[in-house]
Amino acid sequence: MRILLVEDDEKLKEALSFQLRKEGIETDSCTDGEEALYYIRQGIYDLILLDRMLPVLNGISVLSRMRKEGFQTPVILITALGALEDKIEGLDLGADDYLVKPFAFEELMARIRSILRRPRKLSDSAELLFGDLSFSIHEQTLNGPSGSCTLSGREAALLEAFLRNPGQTLSRELLLTKVWGMDSDVENGNLDNYIHFLRRRLKNLNSAVCLQTVRGVGYRLER
Repeated sequence: MRILLVEDDEKLKEALSFQLRKEGIETDSCTDGEEALYYIRQGIYDLILLDRMLPVLNGISVLSRMRKEGFQTPVILITALGALEDKIEGLDLGADDYLVKPFAFEELMARIRSILRRPRKLSDSAELLFGDLSFSIHEQTLNGPSGSCTLSGREAALLEAFLRNPGQTLSRELLLTKVWGMDSDVENGNLDNYIHFLRRRLKNLNSAVCLQTVRGVGYRLER
């Protein structure tokens, strides 16, 4: 799971990022609304923790714009504004939950778990199909002609990116962002390693699906 934390209080941002990572949640963070929209438009997050009072572009504006652009990623608004009308405004604009500062980290985690338990929209299928493969997103299980296997987190994120864009060439930069996140300084060689791992998985399953190298650009999933 990958979360985007948008919070302009540097101490709170660092504290929450540390605690979320301790819970095993990959976390990217930023401090203003315009930067948040840039991150959101990458389409790599499972949930967004969005402060309401932000510089450049406030959280309400960020929320309104992302919903108008079609991004349905769940959002928890985090704010010191706890009046009823503030909550109603945020929820009506598309927030999935509203948490008033100060709050206990345990409550935040409970709200995150609650949102992620909700059924996904029909357009966000829990199973992806391509050629002779089927992939369960939640179980991270890949099924092919000769059986099934469970993928690691990185393998699953990488395969999901290809299965959502079959036949399309995905650039190295796009794949690095989707799998390792915006703030990662991961080396290019790591991507090549995971491509090798996925190719080995496909071979072991006797799948006709293959990952083609597009020299100088990236990779493409073909059958």
